[in-house]
Amino acid sequence: MRTVERILPLLERAGLERDEVLRVEGQGGLSFASGLGVEEVEALLRGESPEPATADLVEERHRQVVSRILFLRRTRLKASEDGSRNPYSLAEIAVGAGTSAQWLDKMIKNGRAPNLDHAAGIARFFGERIEFLVDPPEEALDRVLQQIHKDLLERTVERQAEDLRRLQDAGAAGQLRPELGVVGYATRALADVPEDTAQPIIALIESIARRSREERDRENRAGGAGG
Repeated sequence: MRTVERILPLLERAGLERDEVLRVEGQGGLSFASGLGVEEVEALLRGESPEPATADLVEERHRQVVSRILFLRRTRLKASEDGSRNPYSLAEIAVGAGTSAQWLDKMIKNGRAPNLDHAAGIARFFGERIEFLVDPPEEALDRVLQQIHKDLLERTVERQAEDLRRLQDAGAAGQLRPELGVVGYATRALADVPEDTAQPIIALIESIARRSREERDRENRAGGAGG
């Protein structure tokens, strides 16, 4: 929920809808990206912790890994030449795991997770990291939300940088107060954004502004030397 709280102000500033960016169902949704069921994701977004299926922690970890392998097989489908999309065969998945289809079939039926090497191979076959299979539900969802937050933060920085460039251009016509500088304008513009979100943006703008000043100084020195 803390990550969601950091995301919401960025959505508003970007003019994006929460229901689209934080969509739970469908390809690319939070369920698809995290490997969690729709109801499980919705419960976590309400601040509820899902109850484990079994009290045995080892058995629960095995159940989770096998469940997410099956989730990947259901949701990461193979495109056929006729345009249809179908699940990969166990033999195809087994190649990625470095094992046999018979072993993989037995593992699924027995509900026993593979070792880390085989698990990593299965995840890699489907284009995922091993964390997809082994992260607890809260961490699995937060991993996806953290990436959304990072993407929105980068978009906000780009948009803010563009706004600042326009302000700098306006300054030539006397509309920009030089004493504020670009960082001052960034700070003022981000006044309604939570501090832990605003500070990385301001720090990045400070870095960009510093590099820009250094480049201008080098150009001026080079121009002086050439004159």
